[in-house]
Amino acid sequence: MPAAPATVYAVSELTDILRALVEDALPSVWVEGEISNLAKPASGHWYFTLKDSRAQMRCVMFRQKNFLVRPAPRDGDQVRVRATPSVYTARGDLQLICEAMEPAGQGALLLAFERLKARLQAEGLFDAGLKRPIPPLPRAIGLITSATGAAVQDVLTALARRFPLTTVHLYPVPVQGAEAAPAIVLALQKLPQMADVDVVLLVRGGGSLEDLWAFNEEAVARAIRACVRPVISGVGHEVDFTIADFAADLRAPTPTAAAELASPNVADWQRQLEQAESRLAGRLQLQLQRRAEQLQHQQRRLRALHPGRRLQERAQRLDEMDSRLQQRLDQLLLRMGERLAQQTQRLSLRSPLMTLRELDRRTTQLGQQLQLGVSRRLAEPAERLAAIEALLGSLNPRSVLNRGYAIARDGQGRILRSPSEVPSRGAVDLQLAEGELRLTRLD
Repeated sequence: MPAAPATVYAVSELTDILRALVEDALPSVWVEGEISNLAKPASGHWYFTLKDSRAQMRCVMFRQKNFLVRPAPRDGDQVRVRATPSVYTARGDLQLICEAMEPAGQGALLLAFERLKARLQAEGLFDAGLKRPIPPLPRAIGLITSATGAAVQDVLTALARRFPLTTVHLYPVPVQGAEAAPAIVLALQKLPQMADVDVVLLVRGGGSLEDLWAFNEEAVARAIRACVRPVISGVGHEVDFTIADFAADLRAPTPTAAAELASPNVADWQRQLEQAESRLAGRLQLQLQRRAEQLQHQQRRLRALHPGRRLQERAQRLDEMDSRLQQRLDQLLLRMGERLAQQTQRLSLRSPLMTLRELDRRTTQLGQQLQLGVSRRLAEPAERLAAIEALLGSLNPRSVLNRGYAIARDGQGRILRSPSEVPSRGAVDLQLAEGELRLTRLD
């Protein structure tokens, strides 16, 4: 019996089947390895190989995914990627299509940190209402840190400089490694029992995330909240944050800052005392000045109320009244003298002798006026007569004749005014200024 014919696939068909099988079997996985052969073409996509000591696999991370990765990876970096296994059909290569990337090791720690932080925050362990106030004037301060690290010296130096009056109780603990977290938890429980401290400082210097991991343990966070005294955390540098910082009553960016937040500054007190002293001296000086002014006022009043002073004032007033009386008498005598002079003048004007003198003066004046009037009366007719004579002289015919005129008369002696009044062959007599002339009309 002949064998059944074998199924023959095209290469592209087989790669499509393989891709579907791979993607269905493993939709999304986390893979950790070392980056090699990293390529970043102009398209913005990343192509690299992810390998370990036994195997390697091609990877691609497209531009819309890789722009979120910070910092950008380099060859040799140990990373962890979330990817979908697939087959690149053009070459038939098995590859990972990466969607997320984070550094391996530290990335896991960061993830654990964020998960624990979110859980404790949801539980309310970090609530602001749980934070206890820091005492402003601590008599004793508890210090939990390594006895050999730089942090203990920084804290002690800061406290000695700022507030040397306080007592520091050191509880040495390891601050790194597996035994660090249990030791810190025990110190937070035992230190307040061993010493009557007012506040506890939990500090250490800077380091990597792994170095600081003891302060990210859940047990440490719960021990901080369970501590019977307020806790100030000062772990690492300013950019470092730990779970202990969120659980503490107050977070300081450095160990030195934790010491400064836990203690007042004596220098500030000194400045405040100096300012208070200056204000007190100013107020005292002002009070003394006011009391001196009040004393002077009372002395002036006492001098004013003294009997001798009153007698002096009365004597002075008596002198003033005597002077005013003398002035009034002088003014009265002056007015009486003026009135007497006026009356004397009036009496002198009304005496008979003065009357006779006035009558004589008036008689003389009237005589002069009468004589002047008579003279004027006599002068007026003479002036009128002269005017009439002048008028008559101007109307006298002889005056006219003297100016070259003549008077014509007919034979009967009548004055002729027109040639028609002269009869034919009649005689006409012309009277001239000097003599007469007879004329005879011939026509």
